[in-house]
Amino acid sequence: MSDIIVVGGGIAGLSAAARLSSDAKVTVLEAEAHTGHHASGRSAALYEENYGLPSTVALNTASKAYHFEANGGYLSPRGFLILAKDDEKEAFDADSATLGADPITPARALDLVPILNADRLAYAGYHAEAYDIDTDRLMQDFARVLRGNGGQVLTKSPVTAIERTSGGWTVTAGGTTHSCATLVNAAGAWADQVARMAGIAPLGITPHRRSMARIPAPGGHDPGQWPMFFGVGETWYAKPDAGALLISPAEEDPVEPHDAWAEDMTLAEGIARYEEMVTLPVTRLLTSWAGLRSFAPDRALVLGPDPSDTTFVWSAGQGGYGFQTAPAASQLVADLVMGRTPRIAAGLVAELTPDRLRA
Repeated sequence: MSDIIVVGGGIAGLSAAARLSSDAKVTVLEAEAHTGHHASGRSAALYEENYGLPSTVALNTASKAYHFEANGGYLSPRGFLILAKDDEKEAFDADSATLGADPITPARALDLVPILNADRLAYAGYHAEAYDIDTDRLMQDFARVLRGNGGQVLTKSPVTAIERTSGGWTVTAGGTTHSCATLVNAAGAWADQVARMAGIAPLGITPHRRSMARIPAPGGHDPGQWPMFFGVGETWYAKPDAGALLISPAEEDPVEPHDAWAEDMTLAEGIARYEEMVTLPVTRLLTSWAGLRSFAPDRALVLGPDPSDTTFVWSAGQGGYGFQTAPAASQLVADLVMGRTPRIAAGLVAELTPDRLRA
């Protein structure tokens, strides 16, 4: 028997399990053959402190030192560039203010990304303090902490039944029954389904598809030192990736939980918006895929025990912010489960715990 079972082996589940494992025997149940299969394995993997709701930004800030310092640090410089056409000045100003980007000249933007179309580019904003996250190492290090504390990760263990008992929970997964006192729901797009299995009212966690294409380096350029660059209103973005370029239409289409794939028409529309701002068309794709970004109705993360049964704990609704918030979010989950005073402010805790959605 474990003290705590965590359902889900993405960044939310692994980080929470690692934090909890110093005080409890923890088992992670992952449905797929390896961890991080769904949203975590399909992330754009950027740390941008100012990205998200105020509660998300606060978690980003609280996670910053961990990302920079823990285990030698997980961040490497990337920066980002906001691009706008002549009729997009108002949206450009709003995005720049929200994300802390400084206006630069179109000529300077072309120095940073030489394939930009000077005839269309009217406004540009640059922010140096955005960083690539070594997501694989971050996940593996959390798993290493868990195992070092006597915990385990069981893959190929899809949860098929959950039953409340006098002593906690029994969870059937991969044909095996497990028991625990506390159950942590870190199931991503499937978080509401897990809640229903446990007899807990769902919170309205809704997955949204986001598609991605990987293309060869445009025109033979080496994009390795380019910043991430995107249009106003986050209608598309492009990001260097191991000698190639990722392009996303940045869509958020609500869907049912599933192993997502890119929607061809949506991907084509996003690539067309990217092509408007560059001089080199996309002639072929190396590959394409999609991930699911799951949000609560108010789009804030949901972290902590359910008020109807405090032995059922949520670590869900990460949206596109799972990696950059993981250090602080997982610490909050562990503090709340272990009955410790959270390290973050009480007002922020109230914005993140599931109580807010049960009123």
